[in-house]
Amino acid sequence: MVALFWLINTILDMAWWLIILSVVFSWLYAFNVVNSSNQFISQVGSFLYQVTEPMYRPIRRILPNLGTLDLSPIIVLLGITFLQIFIRTSVAPAFGVMAY
Repeated sequence: MVALFWLINTILDMAWWLIILSVVFSWLYAFNVVNSSNQFISQVGSFLYQVTEPMYRPIRRILPNLGTLDLSPIIVLLGITFLQIFIRTSVAPAFGVMAY
């Protein structure tokens, strides 16, 4: 059971870091810090978009349109952090797992 909780926590950590990378990449792309015509850069951007967009889409349907300001990454990061804390403090102890 410890391995299962460790796996869930690791997947949530990876999603958290992918969102951070996606946000930083979007800023670098928006301010022309990275070369947008570079094939490697466009592949990285495409990968980050394809991985994070399914997490953002349900949030974007609920949030009002704020123009260029996108709050969906912040909401998803808060949700991931809440899930990690909830699993660590409520779910795992219910299964007898105190640390993982």
